[in-house]
Amino acid sequence: MAPRADAPEAPPDTTAASAVAAVGGGDAPARMRGLLWLISAAFFMQTLDSTIVNTAVPSIAAALAVPPLSIKTALTSYVLTLAVCIPASPWLTDRFGTRRIFAAAIAVFTAGSLLCGVAQSLPQLVAARVAQGLGGALLLPVGRFVLVRSYGHRDFVAAMSTVATFGLLGSVLGPFLGGALSQLASWRWIFLVNVPAGLFGLWLNRREMPEFRRDDAGPFDPLGFALFALTSSLLLAAAELAAVREAGLAPMLACAAGALLLGALYVRHSRRVARPVIDLGLLRVRSVAVSLAGGLCTRLGVSGMFLLLVLFLQMGCGWSPIAAGLMMVPQALGAMLVKPLIHRLLGRHGYRRLLGANTVVVALLLALFALSSAETPAVLIAAQVFVYGLVMSLQYTAMNTLTFVDLPHEHAAMASSMGSTVQYLAMSFGIALATLLMAAFLHGHAPADYVFAFRRAVLALALLTLAAAAVFLLLRRDVPSTSASTP
Repeated sequence: MAPRADAPEAPPDTTAASAVAAVGGGDAPARMRGLLWLISAAFFMQTLDSTIVNTAVPSIAAALAVPPLSIKTALTSYVLTLAVCIPASPWLTDRFGTRRIFAAAIAVFTAGSLLCGVAQSLPQLVAARVAQGLGGALLLPVGRFVLVRSYGHRDFVAAMSTVATFGLLGSVLGPFLGGALSQLASWRWIFLVNVPAGLFGLWLNRREMPEFRRDDAGPFDPLGFALFALTSSLLLAAAELAAVREAGLAPMLACAAGALLLGALYVRHSRRVARPVIDLGLLRVRSVAVSLAGGLCTRLGVSGMFLLLVLFLQMGCGWSPIAAGLMMVPQALGAMLVKPLIHRLLGRHGYRRLLGANTVVVALLLALFALSSAETPAVLIAAQVFVYGLVMSLQYTAMNTLTFVDLPHEHAAMASSMGSTVQYLAMSFGIALATLLMAAFLHGHAPADYVFAFRRAVLALALLTLAAAAVFLLLRRDVPSTSASTP
């Protein structure tokens, strides 16, 4: 049964200081500082690998002798695996405890990184990325769940903003590191650098991770998990096949029909089991439903943006991998600049007004990228990326924390799992959609062809993102803001 929308707020953890104090020192206990560093480092490593392949795409394609757009499979396979496996995280956490599961996630992610670094073909690289995703799938939901339990509702936004900053740094520095390593050393190092980081994470997990588990975890739902995994995989397969002109229409339609059928079977199944892997009952809470639906629409529009921008800069404008990667750095600067203000902005304007207006700004910024060409000054592109990073940082933090506004602690693990699942499903579909649009508008392989395709593709993505603004307006005006019962 879904919790009531007016469920009383759980009391905050009075031992938890603000996240800023936890990272920077202050009066926060040393254990809380170490925990925040651990989760922040794990998020950084995971989001780094979600984007680090972007600027290395031409180098990897050349080394493996495949077209650049085909490398999208190495991107989507990773984020799809994250989305498919995340629903198992609440049960695994309840059954085995946060410390053991987080350690296993780091270990599997590190082993997958090693396999990526030694891959000799595109199928091997895709398989290794799936292995990475198996470990990475548990890092975000378990880490977010631990933050909710450790910091309580009142300090959660501050803690999540700190962690999200590190995650955003990973997603922004990923393209730069991918370009630098592929140009100055080898693309293989973009994965091998995770190995020492993973070993350090295992040591830190043993010292800092608290143990949360439930004695009444109950049985796992294998049928529900299989139905959800197959539905997600078939949906992405349909999107991938739509971008392959030689595949024809029949395979794509067959995958889409199969996904709809299995999805309907999962909805029916989830109503008959006590603990489904995805509790659709939580969607009865308006803030949860709007957060997930609005986040899905937003990420469909923005997730493939930087892959397109990297292809535009390298293939259309002739920039080097390092130069293209450096162009992502202004996004991190914009994100870090706005992070300290998000708590105050949500308290003043609330989720409905802030997300509705900010989503419109995101769409307008995407549309402005369509004005770029090979002759556009680098400083102008950098300024656009800076402002884009600023508004996207606000967008992501507000969307991620909105999910928990009306939920008590006992539903935090499931809500975290659902939020992370939607996030990565949207990312995988968003990347597939962006490459589909790019391929549809790309009628040659000359630089001018890439410029033309990029400009048309980002306009289409801007229109899709604009639709998300209407979703956030479905929030009630009295949704708690950070000045009241902030999650």
